[in-house]
Amino acid sequence: MDDATLDRLAELAVRFGSNVQPGQIVAVGAEIGKERVARAIAGAAYAAGAKFVDVSYFDLRVKRARIERSDPSMLDFVPSWYGERLLALGDQRCARVGLSGPADPDALEGLDPERVGKDLLPGLRETGKVVNDATTNWTIVPAITQAWAEFVHPDLEPDAAYARLSEQLTHILRLDEEDPVAVWSERFDLLVDVAARLNERRFDTLHFEGPGTDLKVGLLPTTTFLSARFETVDGIVHMPNLPSEEVFGAPDPQRTDGVVRATKPLVLAGTIIRGLEVEFRAGQVVRVDAETGAEVLRGYIAKDAGSGRLGEVALVDGQGRIGPLDTVFFDTLLDENAASHIALGNAYSFTAGEEDQAKLNQSAIHVDFMIGSPEVSVTGLDAAGERTPVLVRGDWQI
Repeated sequence: MDDATLDRLAELAVRFGSNVQPGQIVAVGAEIGKERVARAIAGAAYAAGAKFVDVSYFDLRVKRARIERSDPSMLDFVPSWYGERLLALGDQRCARVGLSGPADPDALEGLDPERVGKDLLPGLRETGKVVNDATTNWTIVPAITQAWAEFVHPDLEPDAAYARLSEQLTHILRLDEEDPVAVWSERFDLLVDVAARLNERRFDTLHFEGPGTDLKVGLLPTTTFLSARFETVDGIVHMPNLPSEEVFGAPDPQRTDGVVRATKPLVLAGTIIRGLEVEFRAGQVVRVDAETGAEVLRGYIAKDAGSGRLGEVALVDGQGRIGPLDTVFFDTLLDENAASHIALGNAYSFTAGEEDQAKLNQSAIHVDFMIGSPEVSVTGLDAAGERTPVLVRGDWQI
């Protein structure tokens, strides 16, 4: 990605994604290898009037050393100040920018999956509270690296792989448009409208059907579908994910039944889980199988009482810019916005009404995996069992 395009990405992330306000502290979360993008974000934040930009880097090679050599009983330990810092960002009404994309895809290769599954860092339990409390305006954007480019496009020479991934990210982020913000705003307007139509229907259940998938996800009486256009408690509108092509809501964590086959690999704790198949009964995961990496997800599911139940169901149509590229990016931010998905673990409080808050799933984890494709249809069922097509071959039917 050339300097001019990188500057446009930073501007989009700061002024539209997180919508940094003059005088705000801005926290940037990155991994070693993403320094160039982090610096561009910092520059754009200061130009937007930030009081201070705090960039924190996570080192996956240090994580590898811990997983390899630490006592297994200590692998789930998280220093208290990690969570305290995040809560302080909320208390002080800061802005946050996260950088996605694998900077070191091989960092955890060859490690015991069970041990890998015990260490959730850099994920933090407190993230759910800060998001649900809407105390920070935040966004996540992809940060291109050479290692990521070669991982996504191994059949190309290194320079060509980087150029190809750069071209794809530029297109996905609408940076190839004269006015990316205007194009994004139009897309979000459509998704807001779709979410409103889903809410009007008040479906009882969503039924996913496709190759290897026959899954019914129950909804709560007050499930509220949203697009990723959020507003803080102080009224700052922001776009948590760039890109975002989804509408999402809260499932009933007691009413998921059937089998679902992931349609894209899942990257979790630095491990690639391929060929994932999950079975649910009465809302609870009862079986996890995969060609590779199943033990890592099983470790996550064992974290707490809510980790084996759903906290999110999201629908993605075929009109976005990611799915048509037919590329696996090995990055949840991109891959989940290429296809409908579900998330194990914590639910967002704002995806259901007040009377259903106590029913929402609670967990220390939130793990999205992709279950949609043009071959997977989604049907809505009302309380009487009447069926209404929702997504067919990637097109909205409502």
